Amino acid sequence: MLEEDKRGILLESGTNEIEVMEFTIAGNLYGINVAKVKEILVSAPVKPMPHAHPAVEGIFKPRDVVLTVVDLPKYLLGEPCEKGPKDLFIITNFNKMNIAFRVQTVLGISRISWKDIQKPDKTVARGEEGVATGIAQCGQDLVTILDFERIVAEIAPETGIQMSEIDQLGNRNRSSAWILVAEDSVLLTKMIEEALHKSGYVNTKMFPDGNALWEYLSSLRGKDNLKDYVSLIITDIEMPQMDGHRLTKLVKSDKEFKHIPLIIFSSLITEEMRQKGKELGADEQMSKPEIGHLVRVIDSLLSLE
Repeated sequence: MLEEDKRGILLESGTNEIEVMEFTIAGNLYGINVAKVKEILVSAPVKPMPHAHPAVEGIFKPRDVVLTVVDLPKYLLGEPCEKGPKDLFIITNFNKMNIAFRVQTVLGISRISWKDIQKPDKTVARGEEGVATGIAQCGQDLVTILDFERIVAEIAPETGIQMSEIDQLGNRNRSSAWILVAEDSVLLTKMIEEALHKSGYVNTKMFPDGNALWEYLSSLRGKDNLKDYVSLIITDIEMPQMDGHRLTKLVKSDKEFKHIPLIIFSSLITEEMRQKGKELGADEQMSKPEIGHLVRVIDSLLSLE
């Protein structure tokens, strides 16, 4: 059933919609983008691993594939939670990694607009760097959408953006190109901006979602010197208000803006999502940890201008 639902969301492009899988932990409702979910399995015995992060339960091996299991109740609650025989493993795929997350129940899937997802208040989100990427209105329920990339990056920092990749690019010239970036994660916004500045792209404008970037771009309509304001766009896919696919569709279907190079930089770059981005007109697509590759692609696209 899950695979059918996932195929359904891929039939249309740029609709600004998301399918959210709802699950519970300690009676609270949480959600994950269905695009991140490979399958759901009944929980199984897990082999503990020495010196692992406290939230890493261990590993298990379904169908000859070894997967790391993250004890999501322990991570979220900060203390051990009794494991039940009806617990489930949500097997995820993002940033080119497969990881299992233990949850207590899975309730179903809701299809909603990104406009119905709000950024959580900073008091709820533990300041700027919380693990809740959004609060979704799914029917009568409020569902906390978790930032699974941040959870994994906290547990295993080596899986996140590595500034050493920028250092490996060597000495670089300063560029006058203006780069617009849509990214809802405060942490990743800072890291991407730092990486761009370090690589010579010092003229950047950062936006918390696709809608904010589109409004700024629309304000430039009619300017003869558009290149003085925007040379290239980088966008995440998952963002409240307007996702990156909708933004891509708006930019690439607009006669005034369609020539602007646009890169989708997301944890969700699978073959299916790559095809979707291609249909929408994205010039390049790549997975988020590959910051060095991102800079090289920017170099290439701007050299063609």
